[in-house]
Amino acid sequence: MAAPFRTRLTDWTVFVPVLAILVLFLTWGRDLSGPVVVVVAVLLAGAVLAAVHHAEVVAHRVGEPYGSLVLAVAVTVIEVALIVTLMISGGEKTASLARDTVFAAVMITCNGILGLSLLLGALRRRVAVFNPEGTGGALATVTTLATLSLVVPTFTTSRPGPQFTPTQLAFAAVASLALYGLFVMVQTGRHRDYFLSVNSQGRVLDPEEHAEPPSNRAALLSLGLLVVALVAVVGDAKSVSPAIESAVAGANLPPSFVGVIIALLVLLPETIAAARAARRDRVQISLNLALGSAMASIGLTIPAIALASIWLEGPLLLGLGGTQLTLLALTVVTSVLTVVPGRATVLQGGVHLVLLAAFVFLAASP
Repeated sequence: MAAPFRTRLTDWTVFVPVLAILVLFLTWGRDLSGPVVVVVAVLLAGAVLAAVHHAEVVAHRVGEPYGSLVLAVAVTVIEVALIVTLMISGGEKTASLARDTVFAAVMITCNGILGLSLLLGALRRRVAVFNPEGTGGALATVTTLATLSLVVPTFTTSRPGPQFTPTQLAFAAVASLALYGLFVMVQTGRHRDYFLSVNSQGRVLDPEEHAEPPSNRAALLSLGLLVVALVAVVGDAKSVSPAIESAVAGANLPPSFVGVIIALLVLLPETIAAARAARRDRVQISLNLALGSAMASIGLTIPAIALASIWLEGPLLLGLGGTQLTLLALTVVTSVLTVVPGRATVLQGGVHLVLLAAFVFLAASP
């Protein structure tokens, strides 16, 4: 056992995340030149691929749906920490940062990751098959969380603008945590089989039938390196954000579009992991990642922002605008029609990807 462990320590999936973290410490808070931006971007891409690898190792060891939960929660916790840090240091100009980030995450996961997974699954077997009970429950939870946190503030009258009062924000935070905790309990407890991959007859498949699970030591190593890689992904994305901001300004795009780009970078590990699962005919795992990430993004971000609002100055804008509300409503209706049958073709995958394209286009050209 010692020899394979030493071999792992020389693997690129080990030293790339460590190198990316080192570069993050050296570049944090500094103005980066063009060549340095390129180096950081290359290490960022390497950290994304390493994160996917280590997430798959952990997932293989703990089994589904725990593996999908590990990656979704790990990415979201680090993303929330980044949002809170930026809001505390950014002042009033970051009043809508939480809303924009959470909404972008919902649209990317529920349309981009979900649509890509269905498309790849349908291309492999003509029809992508998944469990409608588990997926439908996850979608209902995401819809409720998104409505309570992003839609309701637009229509409250206690304060001017799309924002909650402190009492309303506290209720939304408690409700978000309660719903997310209840979902995790259901997903990993009495209805765990609802979130496992199924065959064309609806029977649950044995996860990773032909592969031997890694040892506890290898899984723990991958878990630690997964956290390191995700910190590097989020941190290096923040480091290159000034260059992205300059590029966005040079292209005459709205400043809020930077948040969309950062969200796309942060969600890359989950996107790649979901695509790989779909190509292995494990569409349910892909949908667990997509909807679980959206759920974690709302269920953990809103409580964290509610707690941070004690120290934040200025308004906290959470309510969506008219265009965003329309896109969210269309996403929910389309997702329901996609999930209910428990199977989808390339058409459903294409529809969701078009919705993602519409979101990105309207974010660039509001």
